[in-house]
This record gives sequence, C-alpha cells and structure tokens, in this order.
Amino acid sequence: MIPRILVFAGSVKSKSINAKLADAAQLTLAQMGADVTRVSLLDYPMPLVNEDLKANEGIPSGAMNLGRLIAASDGVFIASPEYNASFPPLLKNAVDWVSLISEDEGRRLKPWNGRYVALAAASNGKLGGIRSLYHLRAVMMAVGTQVITEQCAVGGASSAFDDDGCIVDERTAGILEKTCRSLVEHCKRHGRVD
Repeated sequence: MIPRILVFAGSVKSKSINAKLADAAQLTLAQMGADVTRVSLLDYPMPLVNEDLKANEGIPSGAMNLGRLIAASDGVFIASPEYNASFPPLLKNAVDWVSLISEDEGRRLKPWNGRYVALAAASNGKLGGIRSLYHLRAVMMAVGTQVITEQCAVGGASSAFDDDGCIVDERTAGILEKTCRSLVEHCKRHGRVD
C-alpha cells in the first residue's frame, strides 16, 4: 500500500519558515515512497468559525475542499508556527471548520476521524516552536485524529535550511526523518487498502 499523505503549514506568510519545513517534509515523505499532496491554506479561504453562518449557509467551500483532501488521505503532516506559546488562529480556524463537516452531498463525511497526523514546528527561537505542539496535539486528538508520538521542532529556522530546502543540522534532519517514517509506517499498517 502506498500511503497518501497531505502536507501543509499553519502559515501563509511569504517566506514562511514553516512552509519551508512543510516542503522539507514533503521531500522526505516522497523519498520514503508516500504519495504526497502539498497544499497551502491560502488556497482554502474560510471566514472565522461561526455557528450561525454554518446554520444559514453551510460549511464554506474552502473548508469543504480542504476536508475532502483530508478525507482522501491516510495521513496529514502539519508544520505549525508558534504564536505566544500556542499555534496560530489561521490553523485553529481551519481545523475547527473541517471538524464541523458531517456530510458531503448526502454521504457521511468526518474528515479528521481516524487520520494519522504528524506535527512539526519551526521558529527562530532555540525551542523551535515546540510549545505550540502541546496545544496542537490536544486539539488534533479532540477532533478524532491519531497523533503519532514523534514530532519535529526546528530552532534557528531562518538559517536551518539549505538552498535545496533540506535541514542543515544533521540531528534535526534525523528527527524530521524519524517523524516522517513513523507517519508513513502508521499509514501503511492502518490505512485504507487501495
């Protein structure tokens, strides 16, 4: 089975260090034989979560389209910035909207349910955004995903990547590889059969 893995960053900022981390994960996962889809949340615009909006207009198209991609994947790799020791509102809003999806054209659909998720963060600080992952892990578990134990934090991220998009520090590159390998293995063991 070839695992299908969706990769995105929790930032849409130009020259985002977490987008660089997501790119590095995409490359690593592809080298491990995964079928990788890399997207940007910029391509899935969503208003702030609003129950009245959901009741009156339904799930926004950006959330539905992202939800369909998640549902079609065996696993998801998320690279998250750290904002004030947590993860950013852009990512929280996307996760929450997708969690509100219950059907798609009359078919039952709960995109997050049962997906394997790997978490990573990059920041210019020494901790590499690790504090954000504690909060993100709790939220991802609450929406029904299986968050793998391994995770990756990249400190000093503005100088952590070479011209090819690979992580320069061998130890950190090894942690990313271990995280990606665990995600691939979980998806192979427990993912859907093609």
